[in-house]
Amino acid sequence: MLNLLTSDQSRQADKYTIQHLSMQSIDLMERAALAFSEAFIKNYPDKMRSIAVYCGTGNNGGDGLAIARLLYRAGYRVDVKIARFSGKSSSDFDGNLARLMSQGIIFDEFRKIADLREEQASIIIDALLGTGLNKPLDGEWLTLVEWLNSLGRTVVSVDIPTGFKAEGPISKHDVTVKSELTISFQRPKINFLLPDSALCIKRFEVVDIGLDEGFIQALSTPYAILTDSSITRRLKKRKPFSHKGTFGHALIVAGGIQTMGAALLCAEACLNTGTGLTTASIPSEGLTALNIRIPEAMASLRYKNVIPADLAWEKYNAIAIGPGLGVSDESKLVLKQTLNSFRKPIVFDADAINLLASNPDLVNLVPKLSVLTPHVKEFDRLFGEHSNWWERLETGMNKAKELDCIIILKNRYSILFTPEGKCVFNPTGTPAMSSGGMGDVLTGMITSFLAQGYKPEDAAYLAVFIHGKAGQELSSQNRAYVVTAGSLLKDIPQAIGKMI
Repeated sequence: MLNLLTSDQSRQADKYTIQHLSMQSIDLMERAALAFSEAFIKNYPDKMRSIAVYCGTGNNGGDGLAIARLLYRAGYRVDVKIARFSGKSSSDFDGNLARLMSQGIIFDEFRKIADLREEQASIIIDALLGTGLNKPLDGEWLTLVEWLNSLGRTVVSVDIPTGFKAEGPISKHDVTVKSELTISFQRPKINFLLPDSALCIKRFEVVDIGLDEGFIQALSTPYAILTDSSITRRLKKRKPFSHKGTFGHALIVAGGIQTMGAALLCAEACLNTGTGLTTASIPSEGLTALNIRIPEAMASLRYKNVIPADLAWEKYNAIAIGPGLGVSDESKLVLKQTLNSFRKPIVFDADAINLLASNPDLVNLVPKLSVLTPHVKEFDRLFGEHSNWWERLETGMNKAKELDCIIILKNRYSILFTPEGKCVFNPTGTPAMSSGGMGDVLTGMITSFLAQGYKPEDAAYLAVFIHGKAGQELSSQNRAYVVTAGSLLKDIPQAIGKMI
Protein backbone atom coordinates (compact mmCIF):
# COMPACT_ATOMS: atom_id res chain seq x y z
CA MET A 1 0.00 0.00 0.00
CA LEU A 2 1.05 3.58 -0.49
CA ASN A 3 1.74 6.06 2.28
CA LEU A 4 -0.42 9.17 2.34
CA LEU A 5 1.37 12.33 3.40
CA THR A 6 0.62 15.41 5.41
CA SER A 7 1.52 18.77 3.89
CA ASP A 8 4.75 18.92 5.89
CA GLN A 9 5.73 15.44 4.72
CA SER A 10 5.00 16.38 1.10
CA ARG A 11 7.42 19.28 1.46
CA GLN A 12 9.99 16.91 2.97
CA ALA A 13 9.58 14.63 -0.06
CA ASP A 14 10.05 17.61 -2.39
CA LYS A 15 13.21 18.65 -0.56
CA TYR A 16 14.65 15.13 -0.47
CA THR A 17 13.99 14.58 -4.18
CA ILE A 18 15.65 17.88 -5.08
CA GLN A 19 18.72 17.06 -3.00
CA HIS A 20 18.89 13.37 -3.97
CA LEU A 21 18.68 14.11 -7.70
CA SER A 22 20.90 17.22 -7.47
CA MET A 23 18.26 19.31 -9.18
CA GLN A 24 16.89 22.79 -8.58
CA SER A 25 13.47 23.28 -7.05
CA ILE A 26 12.29 25.11 -10.17
CA ASP A 27 13.07 21.95 -12.17
CA LEU A 28 10.80 19.88 -9.91
CA MET A 29 8.17 22.58 -10.39
CA GLU A 30 8.56 22.15 -14.15
CA ARG A 31 7.95 18.40 -13.76
CA ALA A 32 4.79 19.10 -11.80
CA ALA A 33 3.58 21.64 -14.37
CA LEU A 34 4.21 19.19 -17.21
CA ALA A 35 2.32 16.38 -15.44
CA PHE A 36 -0.56 18.76 -14.69
CA SER A 37 -0.66 20.03 -18.28
CA GLU A 38 -0.77 16.53 -19.74
CA ALA A 39 -3.69 15.62 -17.49
CA PHE A 40 -5.43 18.90 -18.28
CA ILE A 41 -5.10 18.37 -22.04
CA LYS A 42 -6.63 14.89 -21.76
CA ASN A 43 -9.59 16.26 -19.84
CA TYR A 44 -10.04 19.47 -21.85
CA PRO A 45 -8.76 18.84 -25.40
CA ASP A 46 -10.73 21.69 -27.02
CA LYS A 47 -8.11 24.37 -27.62
CA MET A 48 -10.73 26.91 -28.66
CA ARG A 49 -11.86 27.27 -25.06
CA SER A 50 -10.26 30.27 -23.38
CA ILE A 51 -8.33 29.74 -20.16
CA ALA A 52 -7.55 32.15 -17.34
CA VAL A 53 -4.80 31.07 -14.95
CA TYR A 54 -5.13 32.80 -11.57
CA CYS A 55 -1.82 32.74 -9.70
CA GLY A 56 -0.72 33.70 -6.24
CA THR A 57 2.91 34.66 -5.66
CA GLY A 58 4.01 31.53 -3.79
CA ASN A 59 4.98 28.14 -5.17
CA ASN A 60 1.42 27.23 -6.14
CA GLY A 61 1.42 30.40 -8.22
CA GLY A 62 4.78 29.37 -9.66
CA ASP A 63 3.19 26.09 -10.73
CA GLY A 64 0.42 28.10 -12.37
CA LEU A 65 2.85 30.26 -14.35
CA ALA A 66 4.68 27.19 -15.63
CA ILE A 67 1.38 25.54 -16.55
CA ALA A 68 0.25 28.67 -18.41
CA ARG A 69 3.49 28.65 -20.42
CA LEU A 70 3.15 24.94 -21.31
CA LEU A 71 -0.52 25.25 -22.30
CA TYR A 72 0.29 28.32 -24.39
CA ARG A 73 2.95 26.30 -26.21
CA ALA A 74 0.38 23.53 -26.73
CA GLY A 75 -1.88 25.96 -28.60
CA TYR A 76 -4.34 27.02 -25.91
CA ARG A 77 -5.56 30.60 -25.52
CA VAL A 78 -4.23 31.55 -22.09
CA ASP A 79 -4.57 34.65 -19.95
CA VAL A 80 -2.50 34.94 -16.77
CA LYS A 81 -3.69 36.95 -13.78
CA ILE A 82 -1.48 37.42 -10.73
CA ALA A 83 -2.87 38.34 -7.31
CA ARG A 84 -0.29 40.64 -5.73
CA PHE A 85 -1.89 40.92 -2.31
CA SER A 86 1.49 41.25 -0.61
CA GLY A 87 4.97 42.32 -1.56
CA LYS A 88 6.32 38.79 -1.09
CA SER A 89 6.96 36.15 -3.73
CA SER A 90 8.85 32.85 -3.78
CA SER A 91 12.05 32.51 -5.79
CA ASP A 92 10.48 29.80 -7.98
CA PHE A 93 7.52 32.08 -8.68
CA ASP A 94 9.95 34.80 -9.76
CA GLY A 95 11.87 32.35 -11.92
CA ASN A 96 8.74 31.14 -13.67
CA LEU A 97 7.52 34.68 -14.18
CA ALA A 98 10.79 35.44 -15.99
CA ARG A 99 10.30 32.33 -18.16
CA LEU A 100 6.73 33.41 -18.93
CA MET A 101 7.87 36.88 -19.95
CA SER A 102 10.61 35.42 -22.16
CA GLN A 103 7.89 33.65 -24.17
CA GLY A 104 6.08 36.95 -24.73
CA ILE A 105 3.00 35.81 -22.77
CA ILE A 106 1.01 38.77 -21.52
CA PHE A 107 -0.13 38.81 -17.89
CA ASP A 108 -2.11 41.12 -15.66
CA GLU A 109 -1.43 41.88 -12.01
CA PHE A 110 -3.94 43.14 -9.48
CA ARG A 111 -3.48 44.27 -5.89
CA LYS A 112 -7.15 44.46 -4.97
CA ILE A 113 -10.32 42.91 -6.32
CA ALA A 114 -11.55 46.25 -7.62
CA ASP A 115 -8.71 46.15 -10.16
CA LEU A 116 -10.03 42.98 -11.82
CA ARG A 117 -11.67 43.17 -15.20
CA GLU A 118 -14.71 41.14 -16.15
CA GLU A 119 -13.73 37.50 -16.66
CA GLN A 120 -14.47 36.06 -20.11
CA ALA A 121 -12.60 32.75 -19.91
CA SER A 122 -14.62 29.53 -19.92
CA ILE A 123 -12.01 27.62 -17.87
CA ILE A 124 -10.27 28.97 -14.79
CA ILE A 125 -7.12 27.35 -13.49
CA ASP A 126 -6.79 27.95 -9.76
CA ALA A 127 -3.14 28.33 -8.75
CA LEU A 128 -3.65 30.90 -6.04
CA LEU A 129 -2.75 29.21 -2.75
CA GLY A 130 -1.41 25.73 -2.09
CA THR A 131 -1.00 23.45 0.91
CA GLY A 132 0.84 26.05 2.96
CA LEU A 133 -2.42 27.72 4.00
CA ASN A 134 -3.15 27.06 7.69
CA LYS A 135 -6.07 29.38 8.41
CA PRO A 136 -9.42 30.30 6.82
CA LEU A 137 -9.36 32.76 3.96
CA ASP A 138 -9.93 36.39 4.81
CA GLY A 139 -9.55 39.85 3.32
CA GLU A 140 -8.85 40.11 -0.40
CA TRP A 141 -8.29 36.33 -0.71
CA LEU A 142 -11.75 35.64 0.63
CA THR A 143 -13.35 38.19 -1.69
CA LEU A 144 -11.44 36.84 -4.70
CA VAL A 145 -12.47 33.22 -4.08
CA GLU A 146 -16.10 34.19 -3.52
CA TRP A 147 -16.03 36.13 -6.78
CA LEU A 148 -14.47 33.23 -8.72
CA ASN A 149 -17.09 30.85 -7.35
CA SER A 150 -19.86 33.23 -8.38
CA LEU A 151 -18.80 33.10 -12.04
CA GLY A 152 -20.08 29.56 -12.55
CA ARG A 153 -17.12 28.61 -14.78
CA THR A 154 -15.26 25.33 -15.05
CA VAL A 155 -12.49 25.48 -12.45
CA VAL A 156 -9.42 23.23 -12.39
CA SER A 157 -7.27 23.50 -9.27
CA VAL A 158 -3.52 22.97 -9.15
CA ASP A 159 -2.70 20.36 -6.47
CA ILE A 160 -5.41 21.59 -4.07
CA PRO A 161 -8.33 24.07 -4.26
CA THR A 162 -7.45 27.44 -2.76
CA GLY A 163 -8.67 27.64 0.82
CA PHE A 164 -9.03 23.86 1.26
CA LYS A 165 -6.95 22.10 3.93
CA ALA A 166 -4.98 19.02 2.95
CA GLU A 167 -5.53 17.48 6.38
CA GLY A 168 -7.21 18.37 9.65
CA PRO A 169 -10.80 19.29 10.55
CA ILE A 170 -12.87 20.98 7.86
CA SER A 171 -15.69 23.35 8.71
CA LYS A 172 -18.72 23.62 6.46
CA HIS A 173 -18.34 27.38 6.89
CA ASP A 174 -14.88 27.47 5.29
CA VAL A 175 -14.80 29.28 1.94
CA THR A 176 -12.79 27.51 -0.75
CA VAL A 177 -12.53 27.49 -4.51
CA LYS A 178 -15.10 25.04 -5.87
CA SER A 179 -13.30 22.95 -8.47
CA GLU A 180 -14.65 20.76 -11.23
CA LEU A 181 -11.34 18.91 -11.26
CA THR A 182 -8.35 19.01 -8.94
CA ILE A 183 -5.09 17.60 -10.29
CA SER A 184 -2.98 16.62 -7.29
CA PHE A 185 0.74 15.88 -7.22
CA GLN A 186 2.09 12.39 -6.39
CA ARG A 187 -0.59 11.51 -3.80
CA PRO A 188 -4.16 12.54 -3.07
CA LYS A 189 -4.42 14.82 -0.07
CA ILE A 190 -5.88 12.95 2.91
CA ASN A 191 -8.94 15.21 3.07
CA PHE A 192 -9.73 14.47 -0.59
CA LEU A 193 -10.81 11.01 0.58
CA LEU A 194 -13.33 12.31 3.11
CA PRO A 195 -16.92 13.37 2.37
CA ASP A 196 -16.16 16.89 3.64
CA SER A 197 -14.25 17.46 0.38
CA ALA A 198 -17.46 17.23 -1.65
CA LEU A 199 -18.06 20.87 -0.74
CA CYS A 200 -15.35 21.97 -3.15
CA ILE A 201 -14.08 18.99 -5.22
CA LYS A 202 -16.25 17.22 -7.76
CA ARG A 203 -13.41 15.05 -8.98
CA PHE A 204 -9.67 14.65 -8.48
CA GLU A 205 -6.82 13.01 -10.34
CA VAL A 206 -3.32 12.26 -9.11
CA VAL A 207 -0.26 12.73 -11.35
CA ASP A 208 3.24 11.41 -10.77
CA ILE A 209 5.81 14.20 -10.60
CA GLY A 210 8.79 11.97 -9.88
CA LEU A 211 9.17 12.36 -6.13
CA ASP A 212 11.39 9.74 -4.50
CA GLU A 213 9.06 6.84 -3.69
CA GLY A 214 11.59 5.11 -1.46
CA PHE A 215 11.72 8.18 0.75
CA ILE A 216 7.92 8.55 0.77
CA GLN A 217 7.37 4.92 1.73
CA ALA A 218 9.95 5.19 4.51
CA LEU A 219 8.17 8.13 6.16
CA SER A 220 6.33 7.42 9.39
CA THR A 221 2.63 8.06 8.86
CA PRO A 222 -0.54 6.30 10.00
CA TYR A 223 -2.25 7.12 6.71
CA ALA A 224 -2.11 4.84 3.69
CA ILE A 225 -4.14 3.75 0.68
CA LEU A 226 -4.60 0.23 -0.69
CA THR A 227 -3.26 -0.67 -4.12
CA ASP A 228 -3.75 -3.57 -6.52
CA SER A 229 -0.30 -4.94 -5.70
CA SER A 230 -0.93 -4.81 -1.94
CA ILE A 231 -4.01 -6.97 -2.50
CA THR A 232 -2.64 -9.47 -5.02
CA ARG A 233 0.35 -10.31 -2.82
CA ARG A 234 -2.03 -11.16 0.03
CA LEU A 235 -4.27 -13.48 -2.00
CA LYS A 236 -3.46 -17.19 -1.73
CA LYS A 237 -3.58 -19.48 -4.75
CA ARG A 238 -5.43 -22.74 -4.34
CA LYS A 239 -3.19 -25.80 -4.22
CA PRO A 240 -3.82 -28.97 -6.28
CA PHE A 241 -5.04 -31.17 -3.42
CA SER A 242 -7.24 -28.56 -1.74
CA HIS A 243 -10.75 -29.60 -0.69
CA LYS A 244 -13.71 -28.01 1.07
CA GLY A 245 -12.17 -28.71 4.46
CA THR A 246 -9.13 -26.68 3.45
CA PHE A 247 -11.05 -23.45 3.23
CA GLY A 248 -12.82 -23.32 6.56
CA HIS A 249 -16.35 -23.31 7.89
CA ALA A 250 -18.19 -20.02 8.42
CA LEU A 251 -21.33 -19.34 10.44
CA ILE A 252 -23.59 -16.45 9.45
CA VAL A 253 -25.86 -15.37 12.32
CA ALA A 254 -28.33 -13.16 10.52
CA GLY A 255 -31.82 -12.54 9.28
CA GLY A 256 -35.25 -12.10 10.74
CA ILE A 257 -38.68 -13.17 9.60
CA GLN A 258 -39.02 -10.02 7.52
CA THR A 259 -35.32 -9.49 6.80
CA MET A 260 -34.14 -12.80 5.36
CA GLY A 261 -32.66 -11.00 2.35
CA ALA A 262 -29.75 -9.73 4.41
CA ALA A 263 -28.91 -13.24 5.62
CA LEU A 264 -29.14 -14.67 2.10
CA LEU A 265 -26.88 -12.00 0.60
CA CYS A 266 -24.34 -12.42 3.38
CA ALA A 267 -24.26 -16.22 3.18
CA GLU A 268 -24.05 -16.28 -0.62
CA ALA A 269 -21.23 -13.72 -0.60
CA CYS A 270 -19.40 -15.90 1.91
CA LEU A 271 -19.69 -18.92 -0.39
CA ASN A 272 -18.74 -16.97 -3.50
CA THR A 273 -15.62 -15.61 -1.82
CA GLY A 274 -14.37 -19.14 -1.35
CA THR A 275 -15.23 -20.50 2.07
CA GLY A 276 -15.32 -24.30 2.08
CA LEU A 277 -18.51 -24.62 4.13
CA THR A 278 -21.09 -22.02 5.07
CA THR A 279 -23.83 -22.42 7.64
CA ALA A 280 -26.56 -19.82 8.09
CA SER A 281 -28.06 -19.38 11.54
CA ILE A 282 -31.50 -18.11 10.52
CA PRO A 283 -35.10 -18.06 11.77
CA SER A 284 -36.86 -21.36 11.13
CA GLU A 285 -39.27 -19.49 8.87
CA GLY A 286 -36.41 -18.73 6.47
CA LEU A 287 -35.36 -22.30 5.70
CA THR A 288 -37.30 -22.55 2.45
CA ALA A 289 -35.83 -19.29 1.19
CA LEU A 290 -32.31 -20.47 2.05
CA ASN A 291 -32.77 -23.84 0.34
CA ILE A 292 -34.13 -22.25 -2.81
CA ARG A 293 -31.65 -19.38 -3.05
CA ILE A 294 -28.46 -21.05 -1.74
CA PRO A 295 -28.68 -24.87 -1.85
CA GLU A 296 -24.94 -25.03 -1.13
CA ALA A 297 -25.41 -23.52 2.34
CA MET A 298 -26.34 -25.43 5.47
CA ALA A 299 -28.83 -24.17 8.04
CA SER A 300 -28.83 -23.89 11.79
CA LEU A 301 -32.36 -22.85 12.65
CA ARG A 302 -33.34 -20.37 15.33
CA TYR A 303 -36.76 -21.10 16.75
CA LYS A 304 -38.31 -17.98 18.31
CA ASN A 305 -34.97 -16.32 17.51
CA VAL A 306 -33.00 -18.52 19.93
CA ILE A 307 -29.76 -20.24 18.98
CA PRO A 308 -29.92 -23.98 19.83
CA ALA A 309 -28.16 -24.76 23.10
CA ASP A 310 -26.29 -27.67 21.51
CA LEU A 311 -24.76 -25.63 18.66
CA ALA A 312 -21.18 -26.86 18.13
CA TRP A 313 -19.46 -23.46 18.15
CA GLU A 314 -15.99 -24.98 18.06
CA LYS A 315 -16.38 -26.32 14.52
CA TYR A 316 -16.59 -22.84 13.00
CA ASN A 317 -13.50 -20.96 11.90
CA ALA A 318 -15.23 -17.58 11.64
CA ILE A 319 -18.58 -16.04 12.47
CA ALA A 320 -20.49 -13.02 11.19
CA ILE A 321 -23.38 -11.58 13.13
CA GLY A 322 -25.81 -8.76 12.50
CA PRO A 323 -27.28 -8.47 8.98
CA GLY A 324 -31.05 -8.33 9.34
CA LEU A 325 -30.85 -9.62 12.92
CA GLY A 326 -32.97 -6.88 14.50
CA VAL A 327 -32.48 -5.14 17.83
CA SER A 328 -35.13 -6.84 19.93
CA ASP A 329 -34.45 -8.34 23.35
CA GLU A 330 -34.27 -11.75 21.68
CA SER A 331 -31.67 -10.44 19.23
CA LYS A 332 -29.67 -9.09 22.15
CA LEU A 333 -29.67 -12.58 23.68
CA VAL A 334 -28.46 -14.04 20.37
CA LEU A 335 -25.58 -11.54 20.34
CA LYS A 336 -24.75 -12.22 23.99
CA GLN A 337 -24.81 -15.98 23.46
CA THR A 338 -22.48 -15.61 20.47
CA LEU A 339 -20.06 -13.41 22.42
CA ASN A 340 -19.99 -15.84 25.34
CA SER A 341 -19.56 -18.93 23.16
CA PHE A 342 -17.08 -17.92 20.44
CA ARG A 343 -13.74 -16.33 21.26
CA LYS A 344 -12.19 -16.23 17.80
CA PRO A 345 -12.52 -13.03 15.73
CA ILE A 346 -16.11 -12.18 14.81
CA VAL A 347 -17.40 -9.89 12.07
CA PHE A 348 -19.98 -7.45 13.46
CA ASP A 349 -22.33 -5.64 11.10
CA ALA A 350 -25.59 -3.72 11.07
CA ASP A 351 -27.86 -4.65 13.99
CA ALA A 352 -25.01 -6.31 15.90
CA ILE A 353 -23.27 -2.93 15.94
CA ASN A 354 -26.47 -1.15 16.97
CA LEU A 355 -26.89 -3.66 19.82
CA LEU A 356 -23.31 -3.05 20.95
CA ALA A 357 -23.97 0.70 20.85
CA SER A 358 -27.04 0.40 23.07
CA ASN A 359 -25.43 -2.16 25.39
CA PRO A 360 -21.90 -0.87 26.13
CA ASP A 361 -21.30 -3.70 28.61
CA LEU A 362 -21.25 -6.13 25.66
CA VAL A 363 -18.41 -4.25 23.95
CA ASN A 364 -15.99 -5.66 26.51
CA LEU A 365 -16.89 -9.17 25.31
CA VAL A 366 -15.88 -8.50 21.69
CA PRO A 367 -13.02 -10.92 20.87
CA LYS A 368 -9.64 -9.47 19.98
CA LEU A 369 -8.98 -8.89 16.27
CA SER A 370 -12.68 -8.90 15.47
CA VAL A 371 -13.92 -6.76 12.57
CA LEU A 372 -16.58 -4.07 13.02
CA THR A 373 -18.16 -2.68 9.85
CA PRO A 374 -20.24 0.43 10.68
CA HIS A 375 -21.52 3.02 8.29
CA VAL A 376 -21.28 6.60 9.52
CA LYS A 377 -24.50 6.64 11.56
CA GLU A 378 -23.64 3.32 13.20
CA PHE A 379 -20.11 4.58 13.88
CA ASP A 380 -21.48 7.63 15.69
CA ARG A 381 -23.98 5.53 17.63
CA LEU A 382 -21.16 3.29 18.78
CA PHE A 383 -18.49 5.90 19.50
CA GLY A 384 -20.37 9.18 19.96
CA GLU A 385 -21.37 12.08 17.72
CA HIS A 386 -18.73 13.78 15.57
CA SER A 387 -18.85 17.21 13.95
CA ASN A 388 -16.57 16.33 11.03
CA TRP A 389 -14.85 13.39 9.36
CA TRP A 390 -11.38 14.22 10.66
CA GLU A 391 -12.69 13.64 14.17
CA ARG A 392 -13.90 10.23 13.02
CA LEU A 393 -10.43 9.39 11.75
CA GLU A 394 -8.96 10.17 15.15
CA THR A 395 -11.70 8.23 16.95
CA GLY A 396 -11.34 5.26 14.62
CA MET A 397 -7.58 5.01 15.15
CA ASN A 398 -7.96 5.33 18.93
CA LYS A 399 -10.82 2.84 19.22
CA ALA A 400 -9.17 0.24 17.00
CA LYS A 401 -6.15 0.29 19.33
CA GLU A 402 -8.29 0.37 22.47
CA LEU A 403 -10.50 -2.56 21.41
CA ASP A 404 -7.68 -4.39 19.60
CA CYS A 405 -10.02 -4.72 16.61
CA ILE A 406 -10.26 -3.77 12.97
CA ILE A 407 -12.88 -1.09 12.28
CA ILE A 408 -14.16 -0.50 8.75
CA LEU A 409 -15.92 2.83 8.41
CA LYS A 410 -17.90 2.28 5.21
CA ASN A 411 -17.93 5.19 2.82
CA ARG A 412 -17.12 6.15 -0.79
CA TYR A 413 -13.50 5.60 0.20
CA SER A 414 -13.99 3.14 3.06
CA ILE A 415 -11.54 3.61 5.92
CA LEU A 416 -9.92 0.71 7.75
CA PHE A 417 -8.53 1.32 11.23
CA THR A 418 -6.15 -1.29 12.63
CA PRO A 419 -5.01 -2.15 16.16
CA GLU A 420 -1.55 -0.83 15.25
CA GLY A 421 -3.05 2.63 14.73
CA LYS A 422 -3.11 2.63 10.93
CA CYS A 423 -5.75 4.51 8.96
CA VAL A 424 -5.99 2.85 5.55
CA PHE A 425 -8.23 4.09 2.73
CA ASN A 426 -9.75 1.86 0.08
CA PRO A 427 -9.72 3.47 -3.39
CA THR A 428 -12.08 1.05 -5.14
CA GLY A 429 -15.83 1.38 -5.53
CA THR A 430 -18.30 3.59 -7.31
CA PRO A 431 -21.38 5.64 -6.42
CA ALA A 432 -23.31 3.09 -8.53
CA MET A 433 -22.96 0.75 -5.55
CA SER A 434 -25.10 3.00 -3.36
CA SER A 435 -27.88 0.48 -2.88
CA GLY A 436 -29.23 -1.75 -0.14
CA GLY A 437 -27.51 -5.00 0.69
CA MET A 438 -23.95 -3.95 -0.20
CA GLY A 439 -22.90 -4.11 3.45
CA ASP A 440 -24.34 -7.61 3.79
CA VAL A 441 -22.22 -8.76 0.85
CA LEU A 442 -19.10 -7.14 2.33
CA THR A 443 -19.69 -8.85 5.68
CA GLY A 444 -19.99 -12.22 3.99
CA MET A 445 -16.74 -11.62 2.10
CA ILE A 446 -14.77 -10.66 5.22
CA THR A 447 -16.11 -13.70 7.06
CA SER A 448 -15.17 -15.99 4.18
CA PHE A 449 -11.56 -14.76 4.12
CA LEU A 450 -11.38 -15.17 7.90
CA ALA A 451 -12.71 -18.73 7.68
CA GLN A 452 -10.12 -19.52 5.02
CA GLY A 453 -7.34 -18.67 7.45
CA TYR A 454 -6.42 -15.13 6.47
CA LYS A 455 -5.31 -12.79 9.21
CA PRO A 456 -8.21 -10.51 10.26
CA GLU A 457 -6.44 -7.40 8.97
CA ASP A 458 -5.77 -9.05 5.60
CA ALA A 459 -9.32 -10.39 5.42
CA ALA A 460 -10.61 -6.85 5.84
CA TYR A 461 -8.23 -5.38 3.24
CA LEU A 462 -9.03 -8.08 0.68
CA ALA A 463 -12.78 -7.95 1.13
CA VAL A 464 -13.12 -4.16 0.99
CA PHE A 465 -10.85 -3.78 -2.04
CA ILE A 466 -12.33 -6.66 -4.07
CA HIS A 467 -15.89 -5.67 -3.14
CA GLY A 468 -15.28 -2.21 -4.59
CA LYS A 469 -13.32 -3.52 -7.57
CA ALA A 470 -16.13 -5.88 -8.57
CA GLY A 471 -18.62 -3.02 -8.36
CA GLN A 472 -16.42 -0.78 -10.50
CA GLU A 473 -16.05 -3.43 -13.18
CA LEU A 474 -19.77 -4.16 -13.30
CA SER A 475 -20.58 -0.48 -13.55
CA SER A 476 -18.07 0.23 -16.31
CA GLN A 477 -18.71 -2.95 -18.34
CA ASN A 478 -22.46 -2.50 -18.39
CA ARG A 479 -22.44 1.30 -18.16
CA ALA A 480 -24.76 0.71 -15.25
CA TYR A 481 -26.33 3.57 -13.37
CA VAL A 482 -26.70 1.28 -10.36
CA VAL A 483 -25.05 -1.97 -9.31
CA THR A 484 -27.22 -4.09 -7.01
CA ALA A 485 -25.90 -6.30 -4.24
CA GLY A 486 -27.36 -9.35 -5.99
CA SER A 487 -25.48 -8.67 -9.21
CA LEU A 488 -22.28 -7.89 -7.33
CA LEU A 489 -22.08 -11.09 -5.35
CA LYS A 490 -22.31 -13.19 -8.53
CA ASP A 491 -19.21 -11.42 -9.86
CA ILE A 492 -17.04 -12.00 -6.78
CA PRO A 493 -15.36 -15.25 -7.97
CA GLN A 494 -14.33 -13.62 -11.26
CA ALA A 495 -13.10 -10.49 -9.51
CA ILE A 496 -10.86 -12.59 -7.24
CA GLY A 497 -9.72 -14.78 -10.13
CA LYS A 498 -8.55 -11.74 -12.11
CA MET A 499 -6.34 -10.65 -9.21
CA ILE A 500 -4.57 -13.94 -8.51
